[in-house]
Formats: sequence, structure tokens, C-alpha cells
Amino acid sequence: MLSLDPKDLTVPVLQKYLQNAIAPRPICFASTMSKDGQPNLAPFSFFNMFSTNPPIAIFSPAYSGRTGAPKDTLLNVREVPECVINVVTYNMVHQTSLASSPFAKGINEFEKAGFTPIASELVKPFRVKESPVQLECKVIEIKELGTSGGAGNLVICEILRIHIDKSILNEADHIDTHKIDLVSRMGDNWYCRANGDALFEVQKPITSIGIGFDNMPREVKNSKVLTGNNLGLLGSVEHLPTEEEIKEFKNNATGFSSPEEKHKYAQTLLEANKVKEAWMVLL
Repeated sequence: MLSLDPKDLTVPVLQKYLQNAIAPRPICFASTMSKDGQPNLAPFSFFNMFSTNPPIAIFSPAYSGRTGAPKDTLLNVREVPECVINVVTYNMVHQTSLASSPFAKGINEFEKAGFTPIASELVKPFRVKESPVQLECKVIEIKELGTSGGAGNLVICEILRIHIDKSILNEADHIDTHKIDLVSRMGDNWYCRANGDALFEVQKPITSIGIGFDNMPREVKNSKVLTGNNLGLLGSVEHLPTEEEIKEFKNNATGFSSPEEKHKYAQTLLEANKVKEAWMVLL
């Protein structure tokens, strides 16, 4: 493996490694306002939610790696501790990228990037009409992580009001992952679209406790066919099939010429999310 000490790397090289490795990252399209009432709009991929109660989101406008200067967004939230976090979808990604251009202070990115400003209800910064989810926030803390170029500033925001376009909701009035069509940042010039074949489900073990790798038969754990993902899915079941279930299955199943053939068939069942059936084949 290539082992690196961050202290031995220049800021651009270090950032390139980190942004390519820690991805995809959600995008905070932050709307802010200066004390003089000048709006600003800029995207940040150093962003996520960190609490539900209270609802907290954090994004980080870093000092410029080239000049060390602070971003207008950072200057604005220091003056007016409020912002609107607008989510970024595929239909607006190129406009969002345009808004990230290093325009001079005082330039209105809403106008430059062709976005429609709409008034917020509780904060001064505008919302972006084209974004299907807009979060009105108050800034409760700004934590400076350093003073040199590339150093981040954690803007800790409490979400005060959530606006959701009804077109992205499902029948239960929850956000439909397929309808919202979000995008995220990778490294370099790359983005990722959270739609189509890129989406897949993994059931979270919130209440159930899986049997784990340690309770699997050695033949299964040491399989030359089954992948780590296959084994993870097998290990997520709460219990193995009973002897009666296996016996009944065996009476109705055809034999396999080799363990590899058996494991390959189990793998096809796992790909169809038929975990119990896969276990009965393996056992």
C-alpha cells in the first residue's frame, strides 16, 4: 500500500487524495446575506447532518488554498448568522457549479447562475426556488479549524424550517429517493447521481441481531465464490433455517456436482435477496 504522511504533502495534493477517497459527499448549496443585504450563493461538499434533535447540519467553507482568503459565505455568516441550505439535484447541477465560480465580492450568484430567489419565512437569506428541499437555518457556532489556506471553518446550523416540493413526495408524504434525484461530489471534476442503477437497498440491523461471520459453517466462510457482500448478507439473518426446513428443501432440490456450483447458485439467490433460500442451498 501507498502510505503517506499528510504533513509531507502540499495542500492541493492532500486535498486531491482526500476528496477522491472520501466520497460521494452531499452538497450544501448555501444562501447567505451580508450585513448590507447583499445575497450570496455557493456550494460546499464538506457538508452533512449531525443531529436530529435538535436538527443540526454542518458545512465547512475553507480558506482558499491559493490565496488563503475567506469565502464570501464565511464572511456573511459571521455578519448575519443565518443561512438557507438548498439541496442540489441533477437538473440544477451545472448551474450550481457555475455559482461556485470565484466571482468578486458583491456579485449576485442568483443572477449569474440563473437561479430564482424566494423569500424565507424565518431568516434573511433567500431560498433557491429550483431546489426541491430548502432548509432555513440559524448559525449557532462557527468553529475555525486553522488559519492557513485549505483550513476549514465548521458552520454549525440549527434547522428552523423545512420546505419540500410536493412533487418529490411519495404516497406517505415522505421524500421519494428516486424522485428527488440528488447529486453528490466525488474528487476532481466528478459528480455522482443518486438515481437509477446507482441506488440499491441494504436493510439496516436496527432491531435485529444477525448471526455474524463467527456462526457460519467453515465451508461458507472460506468460500472461493461468495464475496464479502454475500457473506455480510448471510450473516445478517437472525437464525439459520431449521433442520426440518432444510430437509424439505433438500427433498425438492436437485444435487450439485461441486461446492463451487452450489455456492454459485446460492450467490444468484443472494443477488435476488433470497437469503433464507440461499442458506438452505448452502446447508
